[in-house]
Amino acid sequence: MPVSISTFLHRLSLLLIISILLISCKNNNNEEAFNTYHQRLANVLDIDKAPFPETPLLVLPTKRELTQPLADIRIGLLDAYELRQCGLFQLIAERNSILGKVQDKTRGLRYELLLLDGLQYCLETLPKDSDLLAELAPIYQSKKQQIPLVFWNTLFTGEEWRKQLTLGHQLLESNQTTQFNASLSAFSYINNLLSNSIKRTNNITAPYSNQDKYKDLFEYQQQIYNSRYIGDLFYSMQRTTTLLNTITEQLTQSQDSILCGKNMNQQKAQYLRNVFYKFYVPTIQPYLSTLDSQYRQIQPVLQQILQQLNQPNMHISSPMKNYIALYVDGDMYQQFHEATLAHVKFWQRLFKQCKFKVGQ
Repeated sequence: MPVSISTFLHRLSLLLIISILLISCKNNNNEEAFNTYHQRLANVLDIDKAPFPETPLLVLPTKRELTQPLADIRIGLLDAYELRQCGLFQLIAERNSILGKVQDKTRGLRYELLLLDGLQYCLETLPKDSDLLAELAPIYQSKKQQIPLVFWNTLFTGEEWRKQLTLGHQLLESNQTTQFNASLSAFSYINNLLSNSIKRTNNITAPYSNQDKYKDLFEYQQQIYNSRYIGDLFYSMQRTTTLLNTITEQLTQSQDSILCGKNMNQQKAQYLRNVFYKFYVPTIQPYLSTLDSQYRQIQPVLQQILQQLNQPNMHISSPMKNYIALYVDGDMYQQFHEATLAHVKFWQRLFKQCKFKVGQ
């Protein structure tokens, strides 16, 4: 019997909803581990589990707010012969084409880097009596001063790079080492490329026309396509800070009910120790260590990028300064570290008070 369009659409909607729910469940495994750990501790303490509060997040500002304006510096094609001699004519012609005017931020960055190479090569190879030298020299200096702005716009308004720094809404899975390595290598490449582009101490010994010089830029762009790993890492650390603080606070508030000492019934303390070894040690502790390790690897790279981008002609809005301070400069990491340490110290005090041997 034929199925009506409305029935088909209804079934399709249900299927999509079920799929989304299944994905959500799959992606929340680590938060569920915290929930289970928290519930088991509350059961032993014979109290209601305190609800986990929402985690306050700082969102990455909008593209419009982050876009750095660039002065329109143009090179005409009137001196076509001399431009061809040093390899600039084709590059400028491609940029002025219809396709060149609609290229994405990463391709725009590549163009600016190739243009700088071409300008430098022209300045180093054109005859000293060429009229073109006087025209190209100020353009080269202006473009060189602009390059940090171009990098900034690529990272914070270019689609793939911006996604990496946009906060997620679920805890990272534990087995995403490949994605982390991809993000780390991509931003390490950007850091080195930015450093070399700002310094530009080496002479250009060949025309710009080596089209493969910046091909790695596209490879890294593709590598992180549709990924938001760094943003997910930031979210995961901030969220686990909230979860840990909630659990530690409830344990601390219940500490007087945990009896330890000679001629005392230590059953509650022993049950708590069992929960610690069953849920925290094999699952939560390694997860926290992974977040800590990954952040300590990616943070210096992001800091170096932002330090190089912090030029006199750069305007950074207050919301972006707050984002940088929290997620890149380490305020969030400090909160994460303090939450982890406070939780561990509670267990250290309990083990000492009850004379429990570590590992038993």
